Amino acid sequence: MSGQPRDEEAQKVNLFHQREPENEEFDDDKPKIWNKTVKHWPVISQPLSLLVIFLLMWGVGYSVVPQYTSPDSPFMRMVFLFIGGQTCGILVSFVGLPDMLGMIGWGVFYRNIGLGTFVGLQGLEAILRELALVNIMLLAGLGLDLDALRKLFGMVMKITLIPTAAETVIVAVLAVFLFQMPWLWGFLLGLVVTAVSPNVVISILLQLKEQRLGLNKGIHTLIIAMTSCNDVIAIFCFGVVLGVIFSSGNLTDQLLQGPIGIVLGLVAGFGMGVFLTLMPSNKSTYSTGLRVATIVLAGVLGVVGSKAIGYPSAGALSCIVVSFVAGTGWRKKHAREAADVTTYLDLMWKFMKPISFSMIGKEVAFNLLEGETVLYGFVVLIVGVLVRVVFAYASLLGGKLNWKEKAYVTISSCPKATVQAALGPVALDLARKMDSSGETLAFANQVLIVSVLAITATAPLGALLMTKLAPSWLKRSPPATMDANGATADRF
Repeated sequence: MSGQPRDEEAQKVNLFHQREPENEEFDDDKPKIWNKTVKHWPVISQPLSLLVIFLLMWGVGYSVVPQYTSPDSPFMRMVFLFIGGQTCGILVSFVGLPDMLGMIGWGVFYRNIGLGTFVGLQGLEAILRELALVNIMLLAGLGLDLDALRKLFGMVMKITLIPTAAETVIVAVLAVFLFQMPWLWGFLLGLVVTAVSPNVVISILLQLKEQRLGLNKGIHTLIIAMTSCNDVIAIFCFGVVLGVIFSSGNLTDQLLQGPIGIVLGLVAGFGMGVFLTLMPSNKSTYSTGLRVATIVLAGVLGVVGSKAIGYPSAGALSCIVVSFVAGTGWRKKHAREAADVTTYLDLMWKFMKPISFSMIGKEVAFNLLEGETVLYGFVVLIVGVLVRVVFAYASLLGGKLNWKEKAYVTISSCPKATVQAALGPVALDLARKMDSSGETLAFANQVLIVSVLAITATAPLGALLMTKLAPSWLKRSPPATMDANGATADRF
């Protein structure tokens, strides 16, 4: 294990240089597609390897338990969803687009040709969703820089609260006038729409880290903190408004649920984070493996356990806090550990990424879309995003970021997918469960349709803009240097 961080750093430096125009393996006599493949082979070969691993696993399964792994079984349809997502991601990357666009597009296609229903595997599907969320939140927490967070705390609060409130209000107003919704339903829709997708945003930040873009001025920390706080606020307020609409429990309990969940997430995450800084010992032979297993299980328990006790807002927050506290402690005492754990979690994300984004695309069902609702839905989304962009940029005025960096941070608050996929169907499911009136069912269905539109429109466009604008709008940092502990000097 001792040589791994240095090997990892060497690989990063190689990737950095391979993005330079010069490449000794280029041959003018060969087709452009060949030269392009050679140039990006270190990056392309990783998802190809994962694809081969998927196929090998299926081959083993079909050889041992063919009754459960036949191509037409629900389980294999799920597996083919992920394999197709990985394949489409590779193909899309060849034309210079973010691979997640191919994964989402495959999910949309898969659902709408009738293969996206996995009968009897809803529990497994939910677990995979939770695991992807845990993975990305742990990476986000490890990427937070304590010093940068202290300096940027005021800016984080402004870019979280002001744009979130503005977008929620304008969406609510438009919903009341266009959809003829009651005000409570309008605010419910606004809270669903305003949530930023951590899967999309943080996944792109991981790519930018490999390219050493935006590591200065705490930009990554600012975006991660903004995304996390935005989601906590949106999910908490959504639960309160939903409780009021359907009168599930008294209002006092609903109002207290969010703050209690936040406290629980902070306390649980901080406690486990401190534990990970102390145990196991840095001198233990398998310290890195034990830390990775512990932090992943702590994250999973935080997400599923918080839902089990009725405080879902605690889950994602506890994931970020545990990895943030542990990562900060590791960097202070033995910085190599933070790099090692991040490496393994990043490898885990290579597997979870096609699972996460193909499942997001699978939520887009064209048969649910209604003409008038789609038209008004796009109007609501466009106006809401424009209002968010204006207020987000205004909230960054007066800071040390230049106008391009401010604009980039602003754009990073636009992609919507993960939370919309989770919250969009909740109101409709609850309305059906309670045998609500036809009007209530109609409002709940409109919330679901606008959620689907938000995923379809903002996730691909936001990912594309963040990927394409980063090289020209963000500063590229020089290759990282090693400190005395053998860890890289820069942070997420």
